[in-house]
Amino acid sequence: MSEKTVSIDIKKDLFGANEEAASKNAEVFKKHGIVAIDIMGSVGTGKTQLIEALCERLSEKYPILMIAGDLATRIDADRVGSHGVDTVQINTGTACHLDARMIRVAIDDTDISKYKVVFIENVGNLICPAGYSLGVGKKVVVVSVTEGPYMIRKHPLTIKRSDMVVINKIDLAEVLDFDVDALERDIREVDANLPVFKVSSKIGTGLDKLIEYLGL
Repeated sequence: MSEKTVSIDIKKDLFGANEEAASKNAEVFKKHGIVAIDIMGSVGTGKTQLIEALCERLSEKYPILMIAGDLATRIDADRVGSHGVDTVQINTGTACHLDARMIRVAIDDTDISKYKVVFIENVGNLICPAGYSLGVGKKVVVVSVTEGPYMIRKHPLTIKRSDMVVINKIDLAEVLDFDVDALERDIREVDANLPVFKVSSKIGTGLDKLIEYLGL
């Protein structure tokens, strides 16, 4: 198992415009037949636990790389790495999102050809990451029942720019008196055709359907 940490100076335009870097990233992923997935969501939605649960089910089938974005530390990368998955930590310093240039640095410093699945855990934020393409195949937004009932109405742009939504922590819905179906209706009002998966990454509910949809 390998572990790396990359520090990024966001004041430098390392590889030109974000879209140019995203296009290059997409070419690399396509060349090596890699399924690359950008996982976005606020702090506390369970993004890391979701990736851990997916890695537990998939790591024997695929070589997996997890790229973790955070302002500082490699806490999340270490959690996922404990499952035998290779990790790269990107510390953004002050940036509230990952961009394609940061991913470019990470994959240039890694033998990316070794992997078939790349999970990118974006910085914990439901606003900034939506505006930056990383060159991945799927953009996943994770929301949870612990965020309250109005997160979709408050952040419709993030939903519009995603390929699917995962409603996490449904095992807590009853104790919190949370209406998961109402939250899904809010998502449907933003995009009637957007795939929605109701899961508990803690106990595994709904993960098989999510994995199937991701083509894994």
